[in-house]
Amino acid sequence: MTEPSELIYMSAKQVAEYLDLNEKKVYAMANDRILPATKVTGKWLFPKILIDRWVMDSCHSGMLSDRMHITGSDDPLLSMLVARLMCRIGKSDLVSYSATGSRMGLDLLSRGYADVCTLHWGTVEESNVRHPALLKGYPNHQQWVMVHGYTRKQGLMMRPDMHQRCQEEDKIVSMPWRWVGRQEGAGSQQHLEHWLMKQGAAVSHLSFSVTAHSERELAGFIARNEADIGFGCQSVAMESGLSFVPLITESFDFVMPQGIYFRRQLQALFDLLASTQTKQLAATLGGYDLTDCGKLIWTPS
Repeated sequence: MTEPSELIYMSAKQVAEYLDLNEKKVYAMANDRILPATKVTGKWLFPKILIDRWVMDSCHSGMLSDRMHITGSDDPLLSMLVARLMCRIGKSDLVSYSATGSRMGLDLLSRGYADVCTLHWGTVEESNVRHPALLKGYPNHQQWVMVHGYTRKQGLMMRPDMHQRCQEEDKIVSMPWRWVGRQEGAGSQQHLEHWLMKQGAAVSHLSFSVTAHSERELAGFIARNEADIGFGCQSVAMESGLSFVPLITESFDFVMPQGIYFRRQLQALFDLLASTQTKQLAATLGGYDLTDCGKLIWTPS
């Protein structure tokens, strides 16, 4: 017999035994989205790590609700806001942010290692299709909701002396430049691949010298002349003293389990995001539009 500690996913019967509940009660709690679960081929499966976390939250009167971890896509505005929020909170709560890329962030969210994931997987025009489609590839998306953060200008960043040579999109791919790539699963790499498709090219046509795991790391490679060009957001290019050629406007959104949406740290972050001071900061950084920030834009059907 498999011990509970060896399980990755549990059946309703196993959860009932594990929590000492009636099996019908387990089904009811799953249907009401109280227990973390996913339905596969008509049967409920319960990720054990999330069941354990749910128990921890419940039996310790929300012991873990005094902290919130954000992961996913990298963004300088969000990084600054988290730092400012921590200054306001002091020592009572903990809000942390680690940029991992959109896909890894969603994987961490689905495994219960993060509370919120940020992502940018489509242009403003496409995000209402691309973002939900991406979420549905993860086992616990039925418990998630998505909130709009802001839009950002994405495009090519390069040193100022190269700016004039980057004005004709159709000629950029043929130039013998050293490109900075992003890790697999990063939204910026996804945008680069889509842009290349429109140019009739592919990633294999470019010469990549290094791979960056964040927007700022990418800009650093270019600023230090270790590479020539890369795909990223306008605000990072500006703060690094690089030139920027805008190519798309993307939607930068937040995904979280439904219960996390009401957590006080997240609501405090959204309040800060909607403040006049943040709008002024976003204008200084460049490339942001905070219209409709904090708006609930997707729930599972």
